[in-house]
Amino acid sequence: QVQLVEAGGGLVQAGGSLRLSCAASRSVLRIGVMGWYRQAPGKQRDLVATISSGGGTNYADFAAGRFTISRDNAKNTLDLQMNNLRPEDSARYYCNVPWPYTTTKAGSWGQGTQVTVSS
Repeated sequence: QVQLVEAGGGLVQAGGSLRLSCAASRSVLRIGVMGWYRQAPGKQRDLVATISSGGGTNYADFAAGRFTISRDNAKNTLDLQMNNLRPEDSARYYCNVPWPYTTTKAGSWGQGTQVTVSS
């Protein structure tokens, strides 16, 4: 099981930027894919972006062109740079390692970090 801890959320005005980070408890070198998800109150948890061990990325439509996902296999971290934030980006953001790269079929999740974008 890999433990994940997110940080970097906060309150920002529309048009501003935030950088989220996720620290893993063990080496991520052999984790084939990692991702960021978000969940707003009363809504389902949505995929934001994923990144493979080789650096290949995938973005949700709402994130493409504004968000950048990156990983540092040497530091065991996963980041999400978010630019031009909008009020609708307000949500709790979660770092994820999916099965089979962790022992739990539900995947490993952090506790999340809150992002609030004011208009």
